[in-house]
Parts: sequence; C-alpha cells; structure tokens
Amino acid sequence: MQARRLPAARGTYWLLEGFRLFRRNPPLITALTILYLLLVQSVTVLLPGIGPILLPLALPALTLIVANGCRLVDEGLAPGKATLLRGLIGREGNGLAMLRLGLLQLIGALILVWLNSVLGNGVDPFSSLERAASLPPDAAEVAATATAGAAAAARDADVLGALLRLMLLATPLIIAFWFAPFLTGWDRVSPLKSLFFSTVASWRNWRAFVMFAFAAIVVAGVVPGLLLILVSQIAGAATSVAFIAMRMVLVFLVAPVLTASIYISYRDIFHPRVDASA
Repeated sequence: MQARRLPAARGTYWLLEGFRLFRRNPPLITALTILYLLLVQSVTVLLPGIGPILLPLALPALTLIVANGCRLVDEGLAPGKATLLRGLIGREGNGLAMLRLGLLQLIGALILVWLNSVLGNGVDPFSSLERAASLPPDAAEVAATATAGAAAAARDADVLGALLRLMLLATPLIIAFWFAPFLTGWDRVSPLKSLFFSTVASWRNWRAFVMFAFAAIVVAGVVPGLLLILVSQIAGAATSVAFIAMRMVLVFLVAPVLTASIYISYRDIFHPRVDASA
C-alpha cells in the first residue's frame, strides 16, 4: 500500500470535509454512529463478564460498517445489506481476516491493561474517579480543612497522571488500528500488514493528525465548554438545560462528523480518488 505524505493543514481539511460529507446524508451517518455507540455501551454494561472480551473482537467489523455508510454517501450509492457489509460478506468479503484483526485488537487491549496496571502500581484512574464521585455527604466538611484539601489535590494529581499515562500507552494501539479495519476489509490487506501500514501512514502524516486532534478537541471540548461557561454567567438557571442541549449536539452532530472525518482521512491518504469498483 502507498500512503501519501500530507501537510499539517490537511488535518483540518479532514474535519471540514467530514462535515460536508455529513451534510449530504445526516440521517444515515448519524444513525450508524449512534448505533455504534449504543452497541459499544450495551456490550460493556449488559455483559460485564465477557463484554470486555467480545468488544475488541467486534470493533473492527463495527468500525467498517459505519465507514461503509460514509463511503456510500461519498459514492452516491443507496444503502443496503450488501453495501453496508462491504468488506465483511460476499465474494469480496474478508470477514475471517476481520475477525483475526479483532483478535489482535483484543491482545493489544489486554497488553494495554497489563502495562497500565504495572506502571500505575495498581492505581486505576477510572475507579479513582468513581470513588471521588461517590464521596459521602459529610466529605465536604472534611475537605474544608487544609489537610483534607492537600490530600484531595494529591489524589486529583494522581488521577490526572493515571489518565495521561493511559492515553500515552493507548496511543500506539490507536495509531495501529486507525486505518487497519479499512485496509483489511476493503483493500484485503492481511491483519498484521494492515497494522503495519496504518502505523506507517500515521507516522508519515503525524503533523496532519496533530492538527486533526487539535481541531477535534476545539470542536468537541473547548467550544462546548466555553458556551456552557457563558450560559452559566448570563443565566445560571439555564445551565442544566444548556448542558443537555450540548450533549445532544455532541451526539447527533459532532460524533457523526468525526466519524465521517476518519473515513476522509483514509480516503485522502490511501485513495485520493474514490474508486467505486474497489
């Protein structure tokens, strides 16, 4: 596979082009994105024992299905079973290889959990956040003392450090699997090679990815946060309503646009001109 080297500004282009693609068929891209999020949430919550094992196995296939919706909109085709499952079933399907890719993602997730546990001395950032959110009612009085305040600050620093460590550890896994489902499902690249090509393509275009990440953080985090602060300063009573409205915007607009942008990044790097017969 030949991966193009693109300038940093291309990361912003991916986000803008993802929005344009979303505008061409908002119901389809939104429905597939929400279905993806619901399936991920359901597997995690309803199957606490085997969910963390099943989810990595299924993620490459689920990612490809959502990307198929974006590709259909891009190519102007009507959605259907064959087109939404392109790369998974049929004569051109590569379902078995996608399952192997899911197995590799499961192995990567297990290694990530193990490394995080070893380097963190058993400190789980998510459990720490859960404990912090479930403090007893009288904890506010204790926290008013200087000693409790110092302890709370140290705890918050530990949690923040644990989250940053987890993000750093997860970065290689995210990079390896960013393009892997598309390369395996659509281009019929073997799972191991798809991880290699995805990593190489991401490294060759790290400037564009940094710009894309920065733009996504601004759109999904900074702007909503500033708007909520502005609303709370103007009308504090409307803050809860604004928070709910902002969550709806993130789910029904920002998330689908980011989903379409990921497809755009693959197309831009590996297939600058979409080939409908591919």
